[in-house]
Amino acid sequence: MAGGGFVAVSNVKRYEGHVTAYVVISCIVAATGGLMFGYDIGISGGVTSMEEFLKKFFPSVYRKSEASSSNTNQYCKFDSQLLTLFTSSLYLAALVASFAASVCNRLFGRKVTMLIGGIIFLVGAFINGFAQDVAMLIIGRILLGIGIGFDNSTVPVYLSEMAPPNIRGALNICFQMAITVGILIANLLNYAFSKMKHNGWRWSLGLAAVPALIMTFGAIFLPDTPNSFIQRGKHEKAKQILQSIRGTQNVDEEFQDLLEASEVARQVKDPWKNIRKRKYRPQLVITLLIPFFQQLTGINVIMFYAPVLFKTIGFGDDSSLMAAVITGLVNVFSTFVSLLTVDRFGRRFLFLQGGGQMLICQITVALLIASQFGTSGHGTFSKPVGNVAIAFICLYVAGFAWSWGPLGWLVPSEIFPLEIRSAGQSINVSVNMLFTFIIGQVFLTLLCHFKYGLFFFFAGFVILMTIFVFYFVPETKNVPIEEMNRVWKAHWFWKRFIPDDAVGLAHDSDNVQGNGKDKGKAVELGSSSV
Repeated sequence: MAGGGFVAVSNVKRYEGHVTAYVVISCIVAATGGLMFGYDIGISGGVTSMEEFLKKFFPSVYRKSEASSSNTNQYCKFDSQLLTLFTSSLYLAALVASFAASVCNRLFGRKVTMLIGGIIFLVGAFINGFAQDVAMLIIGRILLGIGIGFDNSTVPVYLSEMAPPNIRGALNICFQMAITVGILIANLLNYAFSKMKHNGWRWSLGLAAVPALIMTFGAIFLPDTPNSFIQRGKHEKAKQILQSIRGTQNVDEEFQDLLEASEVARQVKDPWKNIRKRKYRPQLVITLLIPFFQQLTGINVIMFYAPVLFKTIGFGDDSSLMAAVITGLVNVFSTFVSLLTVDRFGRRFLFLQGGGQMLICQITVALLIASQFGTSGHGTFSKPVGNVAIAFICLYVAGFAWSWGPLGWLVPSEIFPLEIRSAGQSINVSVNMLFTFIIGQVFLTLLCHFKYGLFFFFAGFVILMTIFVFYFVPETKNVPIEEMNRVWKAHWFWKRFIPDDAVGLAHDSDNVQGNGKDKGKAVELGSSSV
């Protein structure tokens, strides 16, 4: 595949060891942290479409949503800043918490940080389940957000540090898989609890405690990563864990590379200042733009507000919740596709293919909505057109789920050197949460004003992000996490920022191939090639 980001990299180290049950089980348990995030994404949209919930907390929205379609603009009937604050306040809290998580990761390690996140999320789930007014709802959501900020800052890094390079993508995507499972479970429970005459919404919100308990108890038994132990000066423990997860006693070469990376990290007193240095420009730019573009795909419009969105475009209560369940199923199975293919076909292929698929689907859905509602917002979907709209929304979700969904967490977690890794992941999470908050807060208002044009708006960003990946995101599959500088030095654009004496980079320039003229070459990693 041609492209400015696809270059050749040779002589990348191959460490001894194999995939062990110990590392797989540890990564799967850690990835359950994604259940908390996914459950919350899925639950909020369903709850905000339940009549009893709206009557109790947002009566004005309920009255507007129940007005007949003949005299109500369908685009605007759920437009309420207070209602969207219920959904989006969590992500603002997660943004702030991600910076505290960076400090916690450096001082106490990955395990303790995940444990703290699980406990705080658990408290927030109980407060939401027993909420009596909007204030309690928002307080609970803020605590949920703090828990998510801690765990989302930690779990992807944990997975990348524990996993062998050849299956790092698949194990890291377990986190996204857990997110999609959480969304699906939330959609199913919303559908079931919507049938209850009283307090169905309490069960939906309160059961967020279950994934929090899974994460909290799982974290108690998890080992910390070798990188984290070395970062805190516990070298013997780090070597023992490395031997366990690699399934061999002969880990000296990999361990030595980790020690050297740690020594560089120890000399960095302020990772937040250091990350702004020129030699980290590629990582910083990519970790800013990938989560930015991930949210501007518009995916969380579907995930947060699926039932509300489907009701807005003419589906009944049961139909809208069932449509959300269908998109949840598509999300899970499509993420599984990514898990099986990411270490085979690489990150770039999935990024580009998924972007093209999402673009086509967004334009099609916009045209379908325009044909039924126009700009007035008066009308309803016929059953055949409604089914076509759901089909293309499902195809859109599928494209995201095997590309920008998992890769938005995977790629930023694997590109930073140890000395700035915790700061880098905090930036990734904070940018993600900032734009999740913004999109969540303004979507219903944008829908009211942009109408079907909102889908064209998101499609424009899909075009931009696909161009960005094509030219500026290199392939990172199979590259050891502490050897990543070779990738940047081989890239036609980023190579100008990387000094020859950077950690993990060969001093002999002949060991590094690739420049602006190498756009058509494949990535060579030892004896393997793509």
